[in-house]
Amino acid sequence: MLIADDLAQLLEILPDFIRHPLEVHADRKSLIEVVMDLGRKPEARFPKGPEYLSSRIITWQDLDYSIKRIGNFSGDNRSGIERTLHRISSIRNRQGSIIGLTCRVGRAVLGTISIIRDLLEKNPSILLLGKPGVGKTTAIREIARVLADEMEKRVVIIDTSNEIAGDGDIPHPAIGRARRMQVSRPELQHQVMIEAVENHMPEVIIIDEIGTELEALAARTIAERGVQLVGTAHGNYLDSLIKNPILSDLIGGIQYVTLGDDEAKRRGSQKSILERKASPAFQVAIEIHDRHSWIVHESVGQAVDQLLQGVNLWVQRRKLISSGSILIQCEQYVPMNFVSKTSLYNPKINLKNSKSTDPTLNIVNSQVSSSFSKNPSSTKWHKIYAVSHSSKSIMQDAFSIRVYVYYINIAQVQMIVNSLYLPIIITRDIVQADVILALRSNFKHNTKLKQIAKARQITIYTIYSGTSANIKRALTKILNISQVSNYNWDLICKNRTLTELKTLTETRIAIEKIVNGKKQSVELLPRNVNLRKLQHELINFYNLRSRSFGEEPNRRLKIYPD
Repeated sequence: MLIADDLAQLLEILPDFIRHPLEVHADRKSLIEVVMDLGRKPEARFPKGPEYLSSRIITWQDLDYSIKRIGNFSGDNRSGIERTLHRISSIRNRQGSIIGLTCRVGRAVLGTISIIRDLLEKNPSILLLGKPGVGKTTAIREIARVLADEMEKRVVIIDTSNEIAGDGDIPHPAIGRARRMQVSRPELQHQVMIEAVENHMPEVIIIDEIGTELEALAARTIAERGVQLVGTAHGNYLDSLIKNPILSDLIGGIQYVTLGDDEAKRRGSQKSILERKASPAFQVAIEIHDRHSWIVHESVGQAVDQLLQGVNLWVQRRKLISSGSILIQCEQYVPMNFVSKTSLYNPKINLKNSKSTDPTLNIVNSQVSSSFSKNPSSTKWHKIYAVSHSSKSIMQDAFSIRVYVYYINIAQVQMIVNSLYLPIIITRDIVQADVILALRSNFKHNTKLKQIAKARQITIYTIYSGTSANIKRALTKILNISQVSNYNWDLICKNRTLTELKTLTETRIAIEKIVNGKKQSVELLPRNVNLRKLQHELINFYNLRSRSFGEEPNRRLKIYPD
């Protein structure tokens, strides 16, 4: 990965007592920015944290020294150094005088977008999301160069603050053959976007920091004219755009829809729901959480629909590792908590069939032998790698059960699942379901649902009424966790290594699915003495008997049913 930062030219505008410490600093190549505030010590910011460069206090003369060596400040209080990518932003007092400078280091990093090179070749419109400073501008600068030079497309950059192609009339070489249109005032960016399409026949428009309703509307207009868009917006997650009334048009817009009574019952939802209004302006959305790890939503329309329905979706996490290769993982994206979980295990789920003694809960006997063979990860991604995860994520992924809800409020079920941290995924596709949870009065008249359940050997749980207590009782029965509710799985798994987590997970699956589920004894895999001790402790929680047999290093445990 080649980096060009023109750092010497930035240091030249700084007073000597700030420049000299930076010239000899060991981490100057990773410098993010230099902050000069009147009456304070100069501060340098690095990835590892900030540090003071001198004990001397910044004066008016020091600020004036730097201001005279840079260009004029524009309407958004930004300036730059000609033919470099550095950005100097000013802070003014009430009288308009500059009392602070933020000197941001601009770098052209070649090779950053190899992580999404395959997406660029498909010509989709791409939206990059991320918090300030995470590398969005660096990424679209490299995207502009690749599209213009290597793919030979007509690329026009809408450069609002000269941040993409640098200050001055001549653009920085980092953008390659791409053309740059400067924006005189930030509030006119949307007009320049339309002008670029009308006057210069671009195949690709590059826009940095879409932040107003007019800019979002202009982006939609450009997309409808068949021009490929590559843009950035502030927001850590795709969810944040859905909740942002100004930028929601970028992903199709959101509207309230009122359903009829029958349709609301069929969906198991309220009558007023949120739905996507139109096709999104961007087909692909990329969340940049750090410079070397990106989350990719390859179909924005489908992802937004699933998020609005409260359904967990599958996404890609792409990582650029030190060897230069790309690591692609399949992750389950959980919208309500804004976190992602990586799918590590896909064990077969076998639920014990038994009649419930609870009058409000009835289990329709239908032998279950379902597996996660329909997992999207088996068909959607080219490469999937398993890596270390937190104990909570492993527990949830190892025991996740897909539940299809029929004539019960899905939002209510999802709320109970989230509040109790149950390893359950609510699915709207009955083909992917392991279990059906239905309202008894409506289920008994649905012959088709019974036929599907019988054909696919899916267990059906019915409840008398859709109260929270009944739903909670049914979910507990589905997971068969009522008998072991007196211990905390998260606490057991806390601060464990990956090997210990795998050992505990293997033991729990064996107990719940074979020993308790089928009333059969089971032998575990050979483990060392420390891991066998962990297994014994977990087995004791279930009040079961076990013993060790065999010789080292093949000594193992055997668990017996109660």
